[in-house]
Amino acid sequence: MSYTKSVFLPVTPDEAFDLVTQPERLRRWMTIAARIDLRAAGDFRWTVVPGAHAKGTVIEVEPGRRVTFAWGWEGNEEVPPGSSEVTITLEPAEGGTSLTLVHAGLDAEQEAMHAEGWNHYLGRLVALAEGADAGLDVWGMPEGFDQVKGAEASWAVLSRVLTAVDSGSLSLPTPCEDFDVAALTEHLRGSIASIGAALGASIPEDDDDAPTEARLAAVIEPTLEAFARRGLAGDVDMGFAILPAALVANILNLELLVHAWDFSTAIGLPLDVSAEISDYVLGLAQSTITDQIRANGSFAPEKLVDESAHALDRLVAFTGRVPARG
Repeated sequence: MSYTKSVFLPVTPDEAFDLVTQPERLRRWMTIAARIDLRAAGDFRWTVVPGAHAKGTVIEVEPGRRVTFAWGWEGNEEVPPGSSEVTITLEPAEGGTSLTLVHAGLDAEQEAMHAEGWNHYLGRLVALAEGADAGLDVWGMPEGFDQVKGAEASWAVLSRVLTAVDSGSLSLPTPCEDFDVAALTEHLRGSIASIGAALGASIPEDDDDAPTEARLAAVIEPTLEAFARRGLAGDVDMGFAILPAALVANILNLELLVHAWDFSTAIGLPLDVSAEISDYVLGLAQSTITDQIRANGSFAPEKLVDESAHALDRLVAFTGRVPARG
């Protein structure tokens, strides 16, 4: 069986092609992270929701017209990577482009499940093409988190904030003492790159002319993929110390979500984050930030906040920051 749906996008075919193939555009409507080698036989891996990774190879590419993927899901025995086929065809239409998506090679149950997902994401694609913000995607979020899923969800939150950081924002002060937005970007990039390198991720050279979101995505996304591949067992040689992998993952979660709050506070953008992920990362913070760590200056003393406050406020207060809402 196959799923087929057509939608109208008020953009040119070339612009529509970018929306469905370019990682920085995919992150606006469908993926948390996206890696793709856009050529025949090139591989791809897209984190659609935390813990769910579409994976396979590119079969055919006609820029501005058509792309076909051998599609499946990492760790899924029923629809493994490359076991089905997704074809996206673009045709010029009055005022824009007609996009048709066909997902073939599924049984009836699989078709129904994928139809629900594609209907959701194609709706978000239309909203984005029409100029709206598709919003933080909470569809299909896991009921339970582990540190890898938590980090993926935290990156989804941070990525949305970073798209609003432009060259005029770089000199703005942040809640991190002595860090403006530019310095916080350098700090976060270096911190994540060191974790990624320790995990065996391929970390690219920095392109300091790229937008802030792209610069950080270049190190965060391979680090997340490396952690998902490695798992949380055993130890990681960080160079300065050998740490339990689970502790390194805790640190990664904190770096992503707490600094998302720092960036959002600096640029005056409300942070769109669920209480569930905030509460989860707060639990990680409480098991990671010891009195000894505070004593060495890595974190300021915990600030007081009402127990009924939003989990995000309680998280940032625990890390020594003053929540905007008190």
